[in-house]
Amino acid sequence: MSRSEAGETGAGSGGPGRRGDRGHHVPRGAVTADHGLVIIDKPAGLTSHDVVARTRRLAATKKVGHAGTLDPMATGVLVLGVGRATRLLTYLVGADKEYTATIRLGESTLTDDAEGEVTATPGALLRAEGEEMVAGSHPFLTLEALYEAVAALSGPIEQVPSAVSAIKVGGQRSYARVRAGEDVELSARPVTIHRFEVLGEPRPSEHEGAAVLDLDVIVGCSSGTYIRALARDLGAALGTGGHLTALRRTRVGPYAIGSAHTLAELAEAVGAGADEDPPRGLPVTGLADAISALFPVRRLTDRETATVSFGKSLDPSGPGTQSGSSEPAESGAQPGSGEPADSGAQPEAFDTPTIDDPATIVAALAPDGRAIALLRDEERFGEMRARPVLVFDPA
Repeated sequence: MSRSEAGETGAGSGGPGRRGDRGHHVPRGAVTADHGLVIIDKPAGLTSHDVVARTRRLAATKKVGHAGTLDPMATGVLVLGVGRATRLLTYLVGADKEYTATIRLGESTLTDDAEGEVTATPGALLRAEGEEMVAGSHPFLTLEALYEAVAALSGPIEQVPSAVSAIKVGGQRSYARVRAGEDVELSARPVTIHRFEVLGEPRPSEHEGAAVLDLDVIVGCSSGTYIRALARDLGAALGTGGHLTALRRTRVGPYAIGSAHTLAELAEAVGAGADEDPPRGLPVTGLADAISALFPVRRLTDRETATVSFGKSLDPSGPGTQSGSSEPAESGAQPGSGEPADSGAQPEAFDTPTIDDPATIVAALAPDGRAIALLRDEERFGEMRARPVLVFDPA
């Protein structure tokens, strides 16, 4: 079961497929989609690759990629790039993310989520304040201890990824080694948990003869965080087991669940657009809106537009030429409207492994609003210049 990030990517069901949200027909686009981003609300039961394959059919192009995978059991925001927008995905892979999840305390699994076989059932019971301990086989937990454990797993932490993950060990995926019966020990990695909040009261229940507690939580985290590992570590901190039973990604960088569309909605839009004259393709968030949501904006003059189109540098952008909001985007291209997202939102701080630090990148737009390039201020030979790191429409 291959997974890469935050409980992500697993060996899933389905091939390229021509069905939408597990049953809807996926039509082939009548025309190739414009360059841009598509924000998908991934359904359970599909791999991220399944979603990409279906979107390639809707977009009538093979040039579609995604920015960070989700397990088949997980749902929620999956950001896809179409055409030239695939070059933007490297910046979104490292974006902060937010999830809602359900953690089950009192039971451990091989994969640290509900898809793996149960490996231990120490159980968990909630003890009310002032209630006496009762002898039994299940650990007793208090709300105070729970909140203390959650607080200890917040902020900058060192996290050991789940052994059943896509991390390579000696050139082989960790999950493959686990499947082969090996004991795999991965090294801890620094991640940041910006938000770890328990929603409501823990819900007691019984599973396979063991008393368990289910917690609904919200997690905001840096790139590379495994939510499954967070569930595992919370259980361990409380002296019992823990694993993930549900996961929904609600935000990737500036793109929140409110801007996401289901495959069925997109399939309907593509089918309806095929009957128009001229035919209308898959609705996307255009390049200009996409880079404006990801980075501060620099408006170029006609002369600067021509200069950058040839890959040449400009006077430095500097903080005075940058603008933008810090709120996550909640709007997106509406299926059937053909309109791009109207969002000037900026993402929160990124933690990305790419060589181009997004905090130093500026989106360059032409006077007519077209996306021209991404610029970065650099000092060379004692002179500061704004140099293009990515030109979307070279001369």
